[in-house]
Amino acid sequence: MPDSYTDTPSPPSGPAPLTQSQQATLRRALRLLESQLTHTEVFSNPTAVKQYCQLQIGLERDEHFCCLFLNTRHQLIAFERLFRGTVDGASVYPRVVVRRCLELNASAVIFTHNHPSGVAEPSRDDATITRRLNDALALIDVRVLDHIVVGLAETTSMAESGLL
Repeated sequence: MPDSYTDTPSPPSGPAPLTQSQQATLRRALRLLESQLTHTEVFSNPTAVKQYCQLQIGLERDEHFCCLFLNTRHQLIAFERLFRGTVDGASVYPRVVVRRCLELNASAVIFTHNHPSGVAEPSRDDATITRRLNDALALIDVRVLDHIVVGLAETTSMAESGLL
């Protein structure tokens, strides 16, 4: 029996760190997807949007809440990580999202955030903040197209799931 807890090997927590080669491959994939999203109608290809979100935040150890800001043709203006939390949540402030939409002159947004647990199932809190953001953005005529929850190996579209 070990003398202390330090003598016992601890199980790995979270995904293994990426090698430099893997990081370079990930950056190339992100650039490719970003160029496609910038020059095409974003929401005409929800699979590409989900892949892009997965690549951006799927391996993060803390929760990140991000926005894809879109123009009137649903082309990508910017992808921004607006809020960072801990392993089980992030505080999201509608006033910050509204202000950023106005600064970028966005006509529509897609929200995305990761679940560091790896499970891409939207929580009750996810549905609540999505409704609050939708209500706030409706006041300035910005459409919420989707909220994508990212796990380690899968994504869930709240729009496709009927939760938006």
